[in-house]
Amino acid sequence: MEYLVSIEREGKQVLVGTIGGEDSGAARFSYVEKYLNDPDAAAISIHLPLQKEAFSPADTKLYFEGLLPEGFTRRSVAQWMHLDENDYLSILHGLGRECLGAVRVSAPEDRPEEAYESVSAEQVQALAAEGATRSAEMVTKAHLSLTGASGKVGLYFDSKSEKWFLPKGTAPSTHIVKQSHVRLDGIVTNEQLSLLTASGCGIEIPESFIINTGNGEDSEILFATRRYDRVFPDQARRVDDLPCPYRLHQEDFSQALGIPASEKYERESGQYMKKMFDLLRVRSADPVKDQLRLWDCIVFSYLIGNTDAHIKNYSLLYSPDLKKIRLAPAYDIISTTVYEASTREMSFHIGGRYLIEEIDREAFREAAGAAGLGEKMAMRRFDAMYGNFREKLRSAAETLEKEGYRNARDMEERILRTGGYGRL
Repeated sequence: MEYLVSIEREGKQVLVGTIGGEDSGAARFSYVEKYLNDPDAAAISIHLPLQKEAFSPADTKLYFEGLLPEGFTRRSVAQWMHLDENDYLSILHGLGRECLGAVRVSAPEDRPEEAYESVSAEQVQALAAEGATRSAEMVTKAHLSLTGASGKVGLYFDSKSEKWFLPKGTAPSTHIVKQSHVRLDGIVTNEQLSLLTASGCGIEIPESFIINTGNGEDSEILFATRRYDRVFPDQARRVDDLPCPYRLHQEDFSQALGIPASEKYERESGQYMKKMFDLLRVRSADPVKDQLRLWDCIVFSYLIGNTDAHIKNYSLLYSPDLKKIRLAPAYDIISTTVYEASTREMSFHIGGRYLIEEIDREAFREAAGAAGLGEKMAMRRFDAMYGNFREKLRSAAETLEKEGYRNARDMEERILRTGGYGRL
């Protein structure tokens, strides 16, 4: 089966290429000639540059499988669709009408609808209470693909009416809504606390808020993040009387560097950190600023104890015309070290060290040099963030506590006790 691959450019879908083969294991992606002759053509991935030759099955899979959910959510989606979870191409066709970024995968005969279906308060409550199985059902129904292993779904939020809608067919979503994790207590409060603290420390983050469907218990709350890869133009077209945002293209560093999602955690000194900075130097429209932003994010992840800051949790964001690339805002920031079952190893080494207990200021100085950053400048930023961290964490916890989340102060203490901040 051969599928069509298109990308949204300034609000309009443009055919980019095709992907197909006897099965997922043999699938190859290639750009169509018309797109290659387009003076405004841009590659859909740094790892898939514009060329006439078809890409290998391995390179094709690396990028396109990177658009799919992972773990339990992927298995649940495959079950809903009656597909083998390893058949990434068929799953992607089923979900590829609304992916992260601006790429869309469809069959030539597809005539998808474009609509928004109102989501009732009861459905929102069920989403909060029932875990990843319910989100997988909604993901399948909406034909929407979101990466990651946690239970999440893309929804449209109308701020005027304060109502939620499920995008149908090719209708774009505006928010990613994640569920609380039944095995990790307080994770929604944890993520909002972490993001608010990051913002206080000068890190660019997307707008986020907690949806409380009851009394604030884990089974009654959801975490909503505004999609930074969706923007509203001045004159937005409307679907079901709701304005539609443009899709902005993005890709994570795993896709851009050509590293499979299965290897998103560095092992045996793969030099992931150096490769990320090298990529920004060559590809970013503002390489100096974006390198500093990435450095700040890495320092913050250490301080807050985020050992899950792997290379799929850092992304590149493209301009509406696809001509410029910048480091995307920070996302998926939580303190994993507050949970005893979580690893104490960082997702990539800092100055040759992985264990958070072994990482100190000197390790960051070595890491800055290895990444090609000016050590004095990098360490001034490290010291400034360390100096502000406790105050910004306290302020964020107080804000959440005033909003009724009684576990915010407890989470603050757990972060200070278990994260990198408490090791310095």
